[in-house]
Amino acid sequence: MNARYDVIGIGNAIVDVLSHSDDDFLKRQKMPKGSMSLIDEPRAEAIYNAMGPVVECSGGSAANTIVGVAMLGGKAAFIGKVKEDELGETFARDIRASGVAFSTPMATDGPATARSFILVTPDGQRTMNTYLGAAQNLTPADISEDDVAASSVLYLEGYLWDPKEAKEAFVKAAKIAHGAKRTVALTLSDAFCVDRYRKEFLQLIRDKTVDLIFANETELKSLYESSDFDSAVSALRQDAKVAVVTRSEEGAMVVTGDSTETVPAFPVERVVDSTGAGDLFAAGFLYGFSRGHAACRSLRLGALCAAEIISHIGARPERNLRDLAKENGLL
Repeated sequence: MNARYDVIGIGNAIVDVLSHSDDDFLKRQKMPKGSMSLIDEPRAEAIYNAMGPVVECSGGSAANTIVGVAMLGGKAAFIGKVKEDELGETFARDIRASGVAFSTPMATDGPATARSFILVTPDGQRTMNTYLGAAQNLTPADISEDDVAASSVLYLEGYLWDPKEAKEAFVKAAKIAHGAKRTVALTLSDAFCVDRYRKEFLQLIRDKTVDLIFANETELKSLYESSDFDSAVSALRQDAKVAVVTRSEEGAMVVTGDSTETVPAFPVERVVDSTGAGDLFAAGFLYGFSRGHAACRSLRLGALCAAEIISHIGARPERNLRDLAKENGLL
């Protein structure tokens, strides 16, 4: 069956609220610099009231990736839960305006739409406070069988591997995708996710529920509880069909059972904000992968997209990614 979408993502539907900040503000708010903290709704309101000028846009890790795929010229869709409130409308409007198909029914009751307060200090570090709200209420009923089966790649966000029904939704979607002979990808998302769900992530990899793994160096070491990168890669090679490992300024690699391909990072004049670097790397790689590009070319697309995103504030590209890729001979 021909694919209607190159990539469909499932993840937390979050509205990003971004603002420039300084160390003094973080200290006053008792926020450890560079951390990611989960907060409740009253704390979310208090932080919002204390922040300066903000920029709001649809966010969430997998949503950022899917928008990147669309910006490269891919056909993309997203599944995620928001509430029928002001921020829920903001999320839906913004992601659709980016060229992404989004039709998950909005919740009419329960917690408010998720939001993540991202404070960027002058050194480019991000400090995140996230209220997950309605995003965590995704259920198997929200999975569109037709859309998943019609997508070349199903991309799952590790951050959402927490609520019981969300896990069931992931497994349901993976079965649908494999039934349609599609590829299932999983991003490990963050080392704290790996620490909490190491055994479950390894089971997803080893029982081939997922075919393609995305991890950074820290996540990979955590997955195999190893301080040695090469040892962790060797273990990953035995478990995963295909894995993409990013190493910040040291570049990235694709690992399979019998080969490794590497590319360097794209140079940037200055790292302004690291928010979304891994998300946009995945976007570039997935676009190339879904279109049948060679692994090295897909890696370079990922590295280029990551370089664009860290050169400015925010997790959505400011440059036209397709034009940028053409300028660099990758499309």
